[in-house]
Amino acid sequence: MTSNPDWTGLPVVVAGLGLSGISAARVLRGLGAEVTVVDGGDSEGLRARAAELSAQGIAVRLGDGDTLPEGTRLIVTSPGWPPSSPLFAAADPAGVPVWGDVELAWRLRRPLAATGEPAPWLAITGTNGKTTTVQMLASILAAAGLRTAAVGNVGVSVLDAVLADDPYDVLAVELSSYQLHWAPSLRPHSAAVLNLAPDHLDWHGSMEAYAADKGRIYEGNLVACVYNTADPATEALVREADVEEGCRAVGFTLGAPGLSEFGVVDGLLVDRAFVPDRQSSAAELGSVEDVNPPAPHNIANALAAAALARAYGVDPKAVREGLRAFHPDAHRIAEVAVVDEVTWIDDSKATNTHAAAASLAAFRPVVWIAGGLAKGATFDDLVQGAEGRLRAAVLIGQDRALIREALARHAPDVPVIEAAEGQTGAVAMAEVVAAAAGLAQPGDTVLLAPACASMDMFTNYNERGDLFAAAVRARADR
Repeated sequence: MTSNPDWTGLPVVVAGLGLSGISAARVLRGLGAEVTVVDGGDSEGLRARAAELSAQGIAVRLGDGDTLPEGTRLIVTSPGWPPSSPLFAAADPAGVPVWGDVELAWRLRRPLAATGEPAPWLAITGTNGKTTTVQMLASILAAAGLRTAAVGNVGVSVLDAVLADDPYDVLAVELSSYQLHWAPSLRPHSAAVLNLAPDHLDWHGSMEAYAADKGRIYEGNLVACVYNTADPATEALVREADVEEGCRAVGFTLGAPGLSEFGVVDGLLVDRAFVPDRQSSAAELGSVEDVNPPAPHNIANALAAAALARAYGVDPKAVREGLRAFHPDAHRIAEVAVVDEVTWIDDSKATNTHAAAASLAAFRPVVWIAGGLAKGATFDDLVQGAEGRLRAAVLIGQDRALIREALARHAPDVPVIEAAEGQTGAVAMAEVVAAAAGLAQPGDTVLLAPACASMDMFTNYNERGDLFAAAVRARADR
């Protein structure tokens, strides 16, 4: 199949009837392709979506996502479909390529009138912090007067962004490992890998495969491959990448920066990479107090965003203004209330051990609310690293025993309460908050950083965080 096909009449299968699948199907149909959407489910909601697409001339096949329709020339997959899916196994011997929505968007980019080239992509991936960092980057780019958006795995659909009637100057693109796996042609202007920790291994098959897919983000970079000096695995991915001549490795660190690095000096965020004389000087970009919230891992996010913006030529003043203007999404180290000198923090988005460790490192002493669906994780390293910060722990969810056992091994003196056994929703969270309040002392932080997924007790991490905040505020109003 050619890289720029004539879409008219081209038989294309879209795998998945979620938001990205619907978007891809509509775009492809608009280009003239003959589109069939397949999905293994057959619920009432899926049937309603199928009816809407059918009215637009898009065929939909529910209840069978495994069989490759005859004559298919291309599959565009939703990000969550694993490489082991039977549909893709059938496509391989038939010579049918598989693209993700990001690959499709990359190939459909339109040239800007001002430059004759498509809008550059500044891309971000990592196990944790992607959404916050890409939103910080978009805020910085906007402060520089550029028309931009946070797109990809967050915010605006990447397909909608590249086809917008009012084109963007530059895009801040969040990419998951799933999306990168299915985007072989992607070549960003500059990119960052924030961190690497085991996640989604059931999808990728191994940590090595997961890291390799993350590393795809560096392929073909033009100006900068941004990496985390505290995470050698991210630098290793830079070393393995095939980049354009002149592209530089640029590190970020919470300490004083070395050559070609961004870092922190006396509470100031500084750039020692994109300055005329990086041997002896650095550019001040702002202070740690310009970062909201100024937790260590969030300062690292800000430095990564600043590095990508500076790689694109944004001046230091815009970096500071953009960071000051940025406000994080809900459930990301969000202060809910201070009640009786106890601070209550909602970090329900901390759904894995790596994210929870970063959250715990920001506070001391902590009453830690943790547990849920472990997704195959182990908790010994997390507990060992946080042991000196813990006042107590309140454990919840299906896999609480794994955390309880790690606490018994590595923090045996930390009091542990297991709350809300067999309960879900608001009733469960009210009990959890009451238990945490009974353990906390003035000056403590009660931290919801579960290190686990939420679906055993709540609809998603958003509901978990919302119910936590509601229960805390209810206590504050007594």
